[in-house]
Amino acid sequence: MQDPYKILGVAKTASQDEIKKAYRKLARELHPDVNPGDAKIEERFKKVSSAYHLLGDAERRKKFDNGMLDADGRETGPFGRGGGGARSGGANDPFGFSGANAEDIFDEIFGKGGRGRGGGGGFEGFGGERRPQKVKGPNISYELSLDFSEAMLGATKRINLASGKSLEVRIPPGSEDEQTLRLKNQGMAGMNGGEAGDALIKLHVHPDKTFRREGNDIHCDLAITLSEAILGGSIEVPIVAGKVNMKLPANANSGTKLRLRGKGAPYDRGDKRGDQYVHLTVKLPEERDDDLIEFIKTWSENHPYKTR
Repeated sequence: MQDPYKILGVAKTASQDEIKKAYRKLARELHPDVNPGDAKIEERFKKVSSAYHLLGDAERRKKFDNGMLDADGRETGPFGRGGGGARSGGANDPFGFSGANAEDIFDEIFGKGGRGRGGGGGFEGFGGERRPQKVKGPNISYELSLDFSEAMLGATKRINLASGKSLEVRIPPGSEDEQTLRLKNQGMAGMNGGEAGDALIKLHVHPDKTFRREGNDIHCDLAITLSEAILGGSIEVPIVAGKVNMKLPANANSGTKLRLRGKGAPYDRGDKRGDQYVHLTVKLPEERDDDLIEFIKTWSENHPYKTR
């Protein structure tokens, strides 16, 4: 038999609680009821159970660590390697449960009170008469990337589950970065007729070059011309769903913030929406304009004002 510590995936310095936790996890995953007909998984289940039989008991583990028992649970020394040594398993104990507290683990996993008439500790169909209770299967986690507009407006994305099943996932409008969606019963199969676990979908929303979200509000920057800043009027503003016209007040400076009510992120299941804030920046012509320069010189001489 291999090193029982390696079989359970724990360090030799692991505590008894850590060993118990590791075995509990593996027992859930490898139990033959969850993997019917899989001989390889069943063989691994036997090895894991035998390893826990050896390490799950503090006294037996101490003897193994001190070289008094081998990896199969047999005593070492002049009489241990023959047929007279103690062994973890046998014809009546195929998975090495006798004497170890593995049964307590199964009580935790499958529930108490499932013992059969004979009071044995085996599972129905595996050498005993215990009738384990239904246990829900483990959850499975996935990650899904979204564009900003998909998160704000909602979308339908297709993912491939670990079971090989392809599934459409509805992204609710207003979804946030690192939000987790739960798909009920799309996880791992349950045990002993228990319902399947859930699929947990963690969302990753890509940053957008135009919009940024702050709470339920959306913000964007908008460049306006000098004439628009001075004269005001109606200007076209981008929103996540397209474009809208907005009234620009006269004498609008860089840094002015205008609000578009109800154009922000949906929340409360889409029944409410935040606002969108437009931050203005006055942008001068890219190329030199001599007429503008002469006009500003004349105008500034006759209309001085302080900004600092």
